Formats: sequence, structure tokens, C-alpha cells
Amino acid sequence: MATQGGRVAIVTGGARGIGRACAHALAQREHEIVLVDVLAPEMARTRAEIERMGRSCLSYEADVALHGRAREVVDDVIGRWGRVDALINNAGKAQPKGISELSEAEWNATIDVNLKSCFNWIQPVVPHMRAARYGRIISLSSLNAHSGGVTAAVSKFAYAAAKAGIIGMTRALAKELGPDILVNCVCPGLIKTEVAGNVVIREREPELIKGIALHRVGTPKDVAEVVAFLATCEPCYVTGQDIIIDGMQWNS
Repeated sequence: MATQGGRVAIVTGGARGIGRACAHALAQREHEIVLVDVLAPEMARTRAEIERMGRSCLSYEADVALHGRAREVVDDVIGRWGRVDALINNAGKAQPKGISELSEAEWNATIDVNLKSCFNWIQPVVPHMRAARYGRIISLSSLNAHSGGVTAAVSKFAYAAAKAGIIGMTRALAKELGPDILVNCVCPGLIKTEVAGNVVIREREPELIKGIALHRVGTPKDVAEVVAFLATCEPCYVTGQDIIIDGMQWNS
């Protein structure tokens, strides 16, 4: 069983970036952590960090787009720790190609990783959350779901479509799974992660922050603190919402 009777949170894409920050924030709030990612070395680093914080941590190398693998992982977590209290659907994949360049296979992969993956992981955790009469599901959408992408966006229409699907899924599941399971999503704007920071922000940051009211780009911690709030606040009267985290980015 999980140590110290703590709650258990699964974080997909937990090896680095926003997922890593979410894992840290939830560990700080006395959650045992389950990391899921395809990046084994980075995931091992994050697991060691969580364990140094005094929390238990499991890690699984898994492609979130595979429905069967999601069920295997959830079953193993339940077998080891007996519960899943929070699911953070963070894993995602950029897709910068436009409509004329994108192949059908690339479209399918974008939908599978960014949208279908949420279904893959939500479906196996729901029975356990229902049995416990408690659960928090938070999925990472994007400001692009609202804006369709901006000049600074690393991804275009296929990514925006997948992330918009998360918002619709969130609203529908909040109605289906309430009152015991709360379902929300967050929509980050320009966030300086390992990937986005290298591709977009490094050379254009002074220009980009002129269109943000807080006059800075976001950090993974900015997103993680909102996710952790949604995962832990008691009482919580927030469900079915998509919360934009963009520092008031008016060029969206």
C-alpha cells in the first residue's frame, strides 16, 4: 500500500516539463506519485526527485496512446496501492504542420496522443474512483483550443482540434461522473518547457512577452499550481471547467 496513507496521483507525461512540475506539486501535497512516460531516463530522474521529497513513486514506460497499456498500468497501481485519487492527463505531442502538409497518419497520431490518450486513462480509473466515491481528473488542453493557434504556437490545426476535444470531453464527463468525481481541464498559453522553450521562446522571448499582460512567459510551475489546486482543494465546487493559464495573452 502507499506510504503514510497518502492519496495517489497518476501523471502521464510526467518525466519532464509540466508533467514533472505537476508531480512535484502533488508530492508536496502528500500524494504518492505514479509517473507514465516514454522518456525512461528523464522519468528516472523525476522519480528520484519525488522519492527525495519523502513520497513513494512508481514509474511506467508506456505509450499513452495505447488503450491496453493504460489498463495494464492502472491495474498494477491498484494491485500495489489499492487506489487512484487523481489522474493528470498531461502527455501530449506537438504538430506544427498545416492542412496541406499533414498526412493522415500524422493526423491520427496527433489525435491519439493528445485526445484519445485521455479516454485511454480515464476509462480504467473511473470504476475505482466510483467505488471510492472520490476522484479528480484534470486534463491538459491548450490556449490553442480557444485561439486556433497564434504566431508563437508550436502546433497548428490538428493539435488545436485535439485540445478542443478535451474541453468537450471534460464538460460531458463532469456531468456524467458527478457528484463524486470532479473533471476539469486547464489551457496553458505560452509556457517555457524543455521543448517549447528551445523551439519557440529562446530567441523571441522579448518580443513575445509584449503581448502578455504579466509581461513574462509562463513556467511549468505556473500550470502545476493550478492543477494541484484542482486535485486537492476541499471542498471544491469546480467541475466541467477549462481554466486558461496564459498571463492574459491578448495576441491569442
